[in-house]
Amino acid sequence: MRKYFLLLAILISVKTSAQKIYGTVFNEKGDLLPYSSITIKGTTIGASANNRAKFAFNVTPGIYVLVCQHIGYTTLEKKVVINSQDEEAIFILAQQKLLMKEVVIKSNGEDPAYQIIREAIKKRTYYFKQVNQFTCDLYAKDMIKLRHLPTKIFGKKIPDADRQEMMLDTMGMGIIYLSESVGKVAIQQPDKFKMQVISSRVSGSSGFGFSFPTFISLYQNTVTIFAEQLNPRGFISPIADRAISFYKFKFLGSFWENGKEINSIRVTPRRNYEPLFSGIINITENDWRIHSFDLSLTKKSQLEIIDTLQITQFHVPVNDEVWRVKNQLLHFNFNKLGIDAVGNFVNVYSNYSVAPNFGKGYFDRVIIKYDTNVNKKSKAYWDSIRPVPLEREEIKDYLVKDSLFERQKDSAVSKTAIDSLKKKQGKIKVTDAFWAGIKRTHYSKTNTYTWGVNSLLKNLEYNTAEGLAVNISGYYEKNLLKGTKKLSVMPNIRYGFNNAHLNAWTDVTLRSRDLDADTKIRQNEWAFSAGKRVSQFNKQSPITPLVNSISTLLYGDNFMKTYENYFVAAGFTKQYESGVRFNVKALYEDRIPLNNTTNFTVFKKDSINITPNYPYEKISSQFTRYQAVIVSVDLSFKPGQQYIQFPYRKISIGSKYPTFSLNYTKGINGILGSDVNFDKWKFSIANDNNFKLWGTLKYNIGMGGFLNNKSVFIQDYQHFNGNRSTLAAEYLNSFQLSSYYANSTISSLYALAHVEHHFNGLLTNKIPYFNQLNWNLVAGSNTFYVDAHSNHVELFFGLENILKIFRVDFIAAFENGGRRRTSAISIGFGGLLGGSINKVVNTNKTNGF
Repeated sequence: MRKYFLLLAILISVKTSAQKIYGTVFNEKGDLLPYSSITIKGTTIGASANNRAKFAFNVTPGIYVLVCQHIGYTTLEKKVVINSQDEEAIFILAQQKLLMKEVVIKSNGEDPAYQIIREAIKKRTYYFKQVNQFTCDLYAKDMIKLRHLPTKIFGKKIPDADRQEMMLDTMGMGIIYLSESVGKVAIQQPDKFKMQVISSRVSGSSGFGFSFPTFISLYQNTVTIFAEQLNPRGFISPIADRAISFYKFKFLGSFWENGKEINSIRVTPRRNYEPLFSGIINITENDWRIHSFDLSLTKKSQLEIIDTLQITQFHVPVNDEVWRVKNQLLHFNFNKLGIDAVGNFVNVYSNYSVAPNFGKGYFDRVIIKYDTNVNKKSKAYWDSIRPVPLEREEIKDYLVKDSLFERQKDSAVSKTAIDSLKKKQGKIKVTDAFWAGIKRTHYSKTNTYTWGVNSLLKNLEYNTAEGLAVNISGYYEKNLLKGTKKLSVMPNIRYGFNNAHLNAWTDVTLRSRDLDADTKIRQNEWAFSAGKRVSQFNKQSPITPLVNSISTLLYGDNFMKTYENYFVAAGFTKQYESGVRFNVKALYEDRIPLNNTTNFTVFKKDSINITPNYPYEKISSQFTRYQAVIVSVDLSFKPGQQYIQFPYRKISIGSKYPTFSLNYTKGINGILGSDVNFDKWKFSIANDNNFKLWGTLKYNIGMGGFLNNKSVFIQDYQHFNGNRSTLAAEYLNSFQLSSYYANSTISSLYALAHVEHHFNGLLTNKIPYFNQLNWNLVAGSNTFYVDAHSNHVELFFGLENILKIFRVDFIAAFENGGRRRTSAISIGFGGLLGGSINKVVNTNKTNGF
């Protein structure tokens, strides 16, 4: 019987400990006041109203005084008594009546707002560093909604299946992303950060959501919002050290709250196309701290990707001395290419502790850690802890998408589901092999794999050694051992119609990684290749087949030099969580000369430009067939790597420190008839440094040489990646106006450097009309030095972010102490989207042996 009474007592205590305070916030006209802040007085516990101005949060029985705030309205307090039932609290806020101080502003005099801002600037650093360390709880709700999706983008129809998968209505409207997260955040000065994500959910998915807390602090000189893609320079705070030279300020008046006077100030940029906010900031009198603000950014603020971004924050006292952010709202609009979208990211912070006791080693490489059961919480759990009520369309989105997801998950391995996936792929069309390529997945309960054939026409090329060359390449991919390993097989066939040579080889890779959440990252990769192929003399493949085909056919400039080889190669790569990456490769090549067999060009007169199919600038005649056995070891280290740890995997998010790389390559004589005998090394340092308002500096600096050059053939020289095309070669790894092989060397020592500075809008935002284009300056230098007779310096400046994709540079080059001078214009990819294209292009290049 005592057990039953005990159980009843527990049930009663659970029931009475989960009462709810709920309500709605209006103004005096009856209009809703969305995203108002509601806080229990004297604490940081509370909620944010949603877009419909409704709020709700759970409390234990007791007497509470609620404080309701909305920028531009008078703060209102209301006492609520909680017994055994939920209680409703309706707030009706009056328009803020600002009191004007008795200040006389003379003709051409200074607005009193400026003195308030000066006082706030003096206290900025103090408040930024006031608390050495703290913890807080975080609730985040992120929602992105389409208001219109066109039927076509760039002339390509959006498949109906994709619109149905996003669950859009006939007008292309609907929520496309909805997530909630609950976490514990810990911060320690100057730069330690850690967050434990306790629970997270994504509508219609088992994913983990964004969950990264955007602590936007105006106490920093330069404010970064979301990722650097919105503006790599960041945005200048209205209380930054030099804020008065960037902003105009207007005193709107003051109001009183809890016996404290708060000054309301309008913030306006002095110039357009500067990274500046506009809106209202409220600053307390005497102690000059931020009380709240409502600021916005637009295209005239150099905002990228999205069109407008509104940021609202309320700060509340944690104790008598410390104030911290209570609620934060980020609202954005996006309208491009007919796609109209809006988003609301709401953060609610609570339970601050400004004197936590962090144990030794608390702050480690993992800055965000997801609990094992992070995405397995029930609907009842979310309903009990959510401080921002769901809106009607959000409730529907969860209900429909989660139900559909569960049905699909339960039937994922059923015959019906497998047949549906197979049917969705459609039938194989022979014509796809010529342009689009073929990609198929074989779905099965126990044997799922993917195979495909790459486009034939996109891989056609023309060169003077083979004539028209066709490349047929395919791939086969399969996950093994419950996803802990991935097997990739890539067969290749190449045929030259003019020399009638057939080459065939296969690449095989086996990748593995630890999936246990509590183990360190140890990624391994085994790679094997064998067959007969065509290779460039420079294994970094500085010339793309497309560029070479065009230059050869139109101008007779056959810059790409190739040879054939029978080969066997094996490699092993291991990556550690510390940022260390180790790679060892062994290669056997039977190297066969490949001579020109055609001099055909579209314009016959250009055939006189055709040169031999070997680096004639460096060697006087074609090499004779020989064998080579080469072993290479690469070691790289990027200290300070940080990670996000999901329940069953970790991912790196990079480091602020440079990457240090060391290579040692040995040509071994006598083994398998090898004719080479050399030892060479190379050391390099590379990094990107974002100096915010002053732009981003990128560099790649190195040196190397031959310790032993007893028997070195042209393929194994140190080559400096040249370029003779108008299309820019890989930035930070190429010399845009250097020949491909004229400076190749076996010297005991050489040095090289690639340095470029991206101004990211600095200077160009001062040019009227031009600043509206959002094109940015870039400048730098590429140089290498072997000796007085072999050196190269090129200086360049240009514009990037043209149409968000392109970059155009003017380059002046000086070789061998200035005895040879050249200049040219180059066109490449650079800017908001172009930078990503560059990474994809260069990732797909052939490197190594």
